[in-house]
Amino acid sequence: MAGEPQDDCLFCKIVAGTIPATIVRETDTTVAFRDINPQAPTHVLVIPKAHHENAAALATADPALTADVLREAQAVADEDKLDSFRLVFNTGSGAGQTVWHVHAHVLGGRGLEWPPG
Repeated sequence: MAGEPQDDCLFCKIVAGTIPATIVRETDTTVAFRDINPQAPTHVLVIPKAHHENAAALATADPALTADVLREAQAVADEDKLDSFRLVFNTGSGAGQTVWHVHAHVLGGRGLEWPPG
């Protein structure tokens, strides 16, 4: 069920503290942690604590929580002193989503080419 922790979800396990992560920020509704395979000097994932499959599902189910994720992405960028950064939500396997718990990638600290991928 949307919003409920999933036993087989890596990110739900990070939220629960059963899988370690390098957490850089945490609020009542979100967790931000360093990506284990960084693609830029700053590569932090910002997730809602509630389980939602992807960005579209989260936005439909809980617009306020969607805003929390975006605010935390900005806070991560501010803490890492990024004057510019890329915010990426992959939705679906064809777009590169590999964990089915919505997460925003905050990427910065180097020039980022366009188009990506």
